[in-house]
Amino acid sequence: MKKEYMQGQEKKLPGVGFKKLKKILKKCRREDTHEVHDVRTCPDHCPVCDGSFFPALLKEMSAVVGFFNKRAQKLLDLHLASGFRKYFFWFKGKLRGNHVGLIEEGKDLVTYALINAIAIRKILKKYDKIHYSTQGQAFKSQAQSMHIGILQSPWLCELMAFHINLRETKTKSRKTPALFEGCSLKINDGKPSLACELFDSVKLDVDLTCSICLDTVFDPVALTCGHIFCFMCACSAASVTIVDGLKAAEPKEKCPLCRETRVYEGAVHLEELSMLLSRSCHEYWEQRLQTERIERIRQAKQHWESQCRAFMGV
Repeated sequence: MKKEYMQGQEKKLPGVGFKKLKKILKKCRREDTHEVHDVRTCPDHCPVCDGSFFPALLKEMSAVVGFFNKRAQKLLDLHLASGFRKYFFWFKGKLRGNHVGLIEEGKDLVTYALINAIAIRKILKKYDKIHYSTQGQAFKSQAQSMHIGILQSPWLCELMAFHINLRETKTKSRKTPALFEGCSLKINDGKPSLACELFDSVKLDVDLTCSICLDTVFDPVALTCGHIFCFMCACSAASVTIVDGLKAAEPKEKCPLCRETRVYEGAVHLEELSMLLSRSCHEYWEQRLQTERIERIRQAKQHWESQCRAFMGV
């Protein structure tokens, strides 16, 4: 599936080589035509898969996620920039011809992510079918723990919110290109979730309930494992103050949901999602803002008091 999804892209985008990986599996099947694979030993004793299939897939998945995160972050930085920084990005974008296609590129990036997710799912399903095993799904879980699952990317969640925000605020503008209609914010029984549907086979739902406070995420952050929490809840789970921030968390601190370590340093503040929720859940957002303001002031006061005592040697 190495196809160009974005206009103006000079080089081919990294993608999951579905056909190439299928050829590797065909080679494996030819070599073991008369032998039934043992679920307990495959792929540990499958030299074709160990030597070619999984390393190739791992490399391609890493390239896809790296490219997607980089491009999505760049696009959203441009959209959220303000003041001099915004004009600098705008001028730079005009020179490169990218600013006009900002929305189109966002659509293409979401499509790119979902199509590669389909390719990964299909090739792993094919692997399990050939080997009579569940090792393909085990590899998928391993990839998620390595944070190279593209559907885990916090930037995918941000792009979904980006499209919903633009659709709700720019619909009256004639100059606005056709927006991606597959993304939506759903609220069921007061619980919001982000939904994205590209094809019938790909439906992505992102729960926006913080598993720590059990309320709608406020000032949301996504850890590198993909789980989303309120910023203050995440700081509490990481045993850091809001003044120090999540980057100050110890590597040993774990995600409250999946128990993965080293997930706080690369946490992403979901600004587009925050804007979407503040507009869609306005009353709740205002109440939560007042409540958290008191706690933030308290923590900031404690922090600076401790800093002053340390400076004075008290």
